[in-house]
Amino acid sequence: QVQLVETGGGLVQPGGSLRLSCVASGFTFSEYPMYWHRQGPGKEREWVAIIMDKGGITHYADSVKGRFTISRDNAKNTVYLQMNSLKPEDTAVYYCNGHGSWGQGTQVTVSS
Repeated sequence: QVQLVETGGGLVQPGGSLRLSCVASGFTFSEYPMYWHRQGPGKEREWVAIIMDKGGITHYADSVKGRFTISRDNAKNTVYLQMNSLKPEDTAVYYCNGHGSWGQGTQVTVSS
């Protein structure tokens, strides 16, 4: 059974940082690219970042480029999203996605 579990969300002030984690199970994690997506209030879900299976290639949405960093630890079956210089518009539920499966999401709220 494929399972993705995100953690690390919370309330943070503008300009702050958070690190999200997503632990995967039920498939050979190291063989798949992994993604982060987000869905803000009243918005459609949007892609945020991708990291290829070996971790050497990453891509980001323009809205987060230079502020967010995606990484992975294949030994721990975990993908991370380091989010710096957070803005109120980053407020969303963040989901990891891979192997055609989705996690339950973790809420990130950026507010003073």
